[in-house]
Amino acid sequence: MSGPQQNPAMAVRRSELACPAHSLKMMSKAAGSAADQVVFDLEDGCAPSQKVAARKTLVEAFQSLDFQGKIRAFRTNGVHTKFFYRDLIEIIEAAGSKIDVVVLPKVEDAHDVLFADRLLTQIEQNTGLDVGRIRLEVLIESAKAVLHAEQIAASTPRLAGLIFGVLDYAGNIGARDPIREQFALYHYPKAKTVAAARAAGVDVVDGVTFQFRDLHQCEIDSRCAAQMGFDGKWAIHPDQVPVINRAFTPSPEEIVRAREVLELYEKADIDSGTGAFVYKDEMIDAASLPMERRKLAIARKTGLLK
Repeated sequence: MSGPQQNPAMAVRRSELACPAHSLKMMSKAAGSAADQVVFDLEDGCAPSQKVAARKTLVEAFQSLDFQGKIRAFRTNGVHTKFFYRDLIEIIEAAGSKIDVVVLPKVEDAHDVLFADRLLTQIEQNTGLDVGRIRLEVLIESAKAVLHAEQIAASTPRLAGLIFGVLDYAGNIGARDPIREQFALYHYPKAKTVAAARAAGVDVVDGVTFQFRDLHQCEIDSRCAAQMGFDGKWAIHPDQVPVINRAFTPSPEEIVRAREVLELYEKADIDSGTGAFVYKDEMIDAASLPMERRKLAIARKTGLLK
């Protein structure tokens, strides 16, 4: 039996491991990995000839695998494709109680998210599922999506996070070289995605390091993403997951700071009714608290804090 699942509304998403939905073997390996979230992929991970058949394999995976408390997600085909509505209906009707998140690719504006949201609501209502429990994550992977990122992020309370999809973005804008220097070449769209997510109060996850055997490159990309403000990073191979997790796990010093800040904030409120105070020459108010709470949530998940 699977352990208790994370609440996707307040979840730890250091690593999101994607794998093709047509392979039960690969999905089983992902479910047993150290990833915080698994994403079973009906889109780019499945050849066109395999997309329909993969739905049954995906349903079998959700119903039979032990996810060990991970966030359970799948990526549909794009909302503009002929596959999308059947992806959502067939998978959610058959296994909705075992699914936490639906990942939407190729989203261009808020209308795409609302279309998926409304269809998902109708399926939930028809099958007796709690409306809104299944969350949405949206891939930002085109120039149009980057320009509409704020509206996408604020489109629905069902939205749990944004993901920056670097490969599709590079193709969409006409980039020509292999994707290595991500943070030099794509600083603006990454930063825009982070800002949009933070403004809407949702998570934000960086895209893939495609050189999956180059774990040093994966470490560099992960650390850059953490510094930029991302909550986590996508992985396409289980070997990338421990590298990514380390980069997004708070240090002992950060854990001490988080505990002290939260305790002092509560004390300031009780003692003097103030919502701001000075901590080591730094002004702290309520805006600082979500970041510190997330650090402690990660620390508890990883056993660094009881």
